[in-house]
Amino acid sequence: MADNQSANIQALLSALNVFTRAPDKTSLENANSWLQDFQHSPEAWSTCNVLLLSLDAPPAAKLFAAQTFRSKVTYDLHQVDPSNLLPLRDTLVTALERYQSGPKTIITQLCLALSGLALQLPAWDNALQSIVETFGANPATVPVLLQFLTILPEEVSGNTRIPVTDDEYRERSTKLLSDNSEQVLELLSMYLQATGVTHAVQSQIFDCLRSWLVAGEIDMPAFGKSPLLAFAFEALASEVLFDSAVDVVCEMIHETQEIDDNMPVIELIVPRVIDLKSRLEDQKDDPEKIRGYAKIFAEAGETYRLLILQHTDTFYPIVEAIGQCSAYPDLDIVPITFPFWMRLAQTIGKKTTISPLFGEAYKALMGVVIRHLHFPPDLASMTGQEADNFRSFRHVMGDTLKDCCLVLGADACLLSAYGLITMALSRGPQSISWQEIEAPLFAMRSMGAEIDVMDDTAVPKIMDLIPSLPIHPRVRYAALLIISRYTEWINRHPDYIAYQLQYISAGFEDPDSEVSAAAGQALKYLCQDCKQHLIEFLPTLHTFLTTTGTKLTQDDRRQVYEAIAYVISAMSMEKAAESLRTFSLDILSQIHAISSKSTAVTKQELKEVGYGLENLEVMLHVVGPFGDQLPAACQNSCQEAWSIFDTFISKFAFDYDTSERVTRVLRHGITLFGQGSLTVASSVLSRMVTSFEATGFSSFLWISGKFVGRFGHESDPVLRNAFQNLYERATNKVVSLLQSKDSRDIPDVLEDYVQLLLQLIRMAPDVFFQSSAFPLAFRATMAALTLIHSDLVFASLDLFRDILTHESLTPSSSPPPKFPIYSSAIKSVMEKEGFEFVGCILSGLVGDFPEDSTAVVVTIFRAVALLWSTQLVTWLPPILQQLPPTSAPNQVKQQFLLDVTNSLNTAQYDKVKYSILALHRASRKARDRRRVTPLNQA
Repeated sequence: MADNQSANIQALLSALNVFTRAPDKTSLENANSWLQDFQHSPEAWSTCNVLLLSLDAPPAAKLFAAQTFRSKVTYDLHQVDPSNLLPLRDTLVTALERYQSGPKTIITQLCLALSGLALQLPAWDNALQSIVETFGANPATVPVLLQFLTILPEEVSGNTRIPVTDDEYRERSTKLLSDNSEQVLELLSMYLQATGVTHAVQSQIFDCLRSWLVAGEIDMPAFGKSPLLAFAFEALASEVLFDSAVDVVCEMIHETQEIDDNMPVIELIVPRVIDLKSRLEDQKDDPEKIRGYAKIFAEAGETYRLLILQHTDTFYPIVEAIGQCSAYPDLDIVPITFPFWMRLAQTIGKKTTISPLFGEAYKALMGVVIRHLHFPPDLASMTGQEADNFRSFRHVMGDTLKDCCLVLGADACLLSAYGLITMALSRGPQSISWQEIEAPLFAMRSMGAEIDVMDDTAVPKIMDLIPSLPIHPRVRYAALLIISRYTEWINRHPDYIAYQLQYISAGFEDPDSEVSAAAGQALKYLCQDCKQHLIEFLPTLHTFLTTTGTKLTQDDRRQVYEAIAYVISAMSMEKAAESLRTFSLDILSQIHAISSKSTAVTKQELKEVGYGLENLEVMLHVVGPFGDQLPAACQNSCQEAWSIFDTFISKFAFDYDTSERVTRVLRHGITLFGQGSLTVASSVLSRMVTSFEATGFSSFLWISGKFVGRFGHESDPVLRNAFQNLYERATNKVVSLLQSKDSRDIPDVLEDYVQLLLQLIRMAPDVFFQSSAFPLAFRATMAALTLIHSDLVFASLDLFRDILTHESLTPSSSPPPKFPIYSSAIKSVMEKEGFEFVGCILSGLVGDFPEDSTAVVVTIFRAVALLWSTQLVTWLPPILQQLPPTSAPNQVKQQFLLDVTNSLNTAQYDKVKYSILALHRASRKARDRRRVTPLNQA
């Protein structure tokens, strides 16, 4: 026994020693895996006890031993005989006494272990009191006691991995926390007032107090009577205790949120909070102090906002203090106040009358926010990351401007921002900066969501102002985004459309790429929201595309096409079809020209055609279908368009980007032409499978699946032959790819292939089951299950569920004629592949299958148990033996086999569900445990 323990210690020390060197990845992973396996073992209890109490063990080994005790108390307490649980407690207490002077990491782990044990050990009746008696009398051990008292409520209320029932938890948490809260307050007060108490102990007292406050275990009326409340505020004057005191004050305020129950305490807290207001000026040069005060004021404001409205004279200084924090120049501190302004605005919005002071507060806030919105004078002084952070923060501030609108009204806020611009413009162009114009424009854009579309006061002034703004890229960018935001208002005031189009058109000519992108966005939203009014402008837009459009970047050009499509969608069906044909022919002519070119095509030419395909795709997406009866302009368009695409694909299928774009256009073609695309379906499928065989690009499978999904019910024999041809050739190509490549290298191909199979089994089961490709497809889909790819795994499981629960497998006195053929095909495949298939399913269940896939696995496994019960009994033992114990512990596998065998022997097939769920839970628990143990930092 001793020899075995000595061997364990030596092996453990060797494994830990790996982390002290600079090991290769494999050595590190092997050592980490060994340590985790050891930590799970029953022998770890005694081995770690020896290490922890050894004088000679290295520090890393002692820390690992303490971590192991914490882990095993959480997960493995069932390994300890009940008669040894109290001795285990004594062992941990003894170890804590041994390490009373440190290191702190070991003290923390032992306190965590004792807290977890206290929750699970009702026989330890007076857990907190016994620790107090052991460590509370000697000043040298008081820090250990305070650490335990700090950790106890955190571990009891926060460690959800500890295996106790709800009833057990309620009983023990009451016994450990609620019943002792008054004693803890008295204890902390006593230590706080003790002679010679150090700052370090005071800081620990605050941390402990905060922990109990956060857990909700402090009785606030009792707290109000203790010296701790006053001392928390006094400690704000201490450099050492400031941060801890801020946290405690914030938590005590938060815990008084039940206003009626806590008014006596609130009356003690609020004057002290208000007294802090003067420090905002006194300590304005210390951002960290201001940050702490901002947290306190914001917490008080949020918690007491109803009192602020009801007793404004008394509580308004808190609002003023929060306003000062909002105006502070450090933009890391400012957002601390934003939740208060939001919640106060929402509360004010429900009141019929409020004090005018709040209107003044939000007017001041709006001015403050707009000042904060100003870009610095020299943009080059900001790093790229700083600029990105500032832009993101501007949008957060924009939300606060909406809160101002809620209190003051959108008109008043817009006119205020408008006034800032007109005031700046009145000084003349030489004496104003672009920032003075841009910031209020940004504010107007942020507040745009709050405007009334029927407004005739503020918004007309803004619209009239836009054309006269200074010509600066940042100003023009902001103005264009205002147009984007106000398009619903413009729709109700169409007289402004012509002027806005002119401004947008000028934006496209700006050399700044962000400005032209904003112009594209403005045009898109203008056409989307004002499409009826823009029909008459369609010829102008077409001219714009054929002239200026060629100079635009592709992103901007695509937005223009999307904008035009919105206008087309508002036209009558015949006119919409004619307009769509006009714009589409420009692109189709480009495609036809490159397909007919006798000389080599350059990369740039192919890229330009790709852009055209993107533009056509976005137009078709927006315009959508015309319905079952196609307009006259579209009657022959499907065949004409396909003839162009067919030639184009035959020449350029090998270009990946081109294949992606052209198949996306074909997808929208199915939607546009509907049943009309049936005339070309067989030809499309033939071209797609030929292209897939040649390239291996998944997009050709993807679009094929869309055609099968749309026309799979059609009985046309030519089309059915096309389906079979597609199925068999695509399957052969996928099998070939799997033989030459790792499945991990072609997840896109496998996903689109499985999606194609799903369409076939659901729409054309005669093709799916009767083909010689079926066994190959089954095996290929099993390969897909081995990938860590959620969408692919779900699709594959759906396919197997559809196969194994197919109606043809259900006994019937008069089955449909082809059902016996389907049934025979399924049974034949399962006889051959069943062992490997079940292994694949169980391996994924305890491995990397997505969490939500368990229900489908249960359905599949039940189907296998029902139809192949005899084989399943022989398959399971070797399959389970192959599952790694790190994911499925041996005792769990044994129980699973026993439960499934019993279910099969008693023909209770529904019970296999509970076996699967139990295996899944146990494997997740085992894997989670390995993830949360930071052994590489031991």
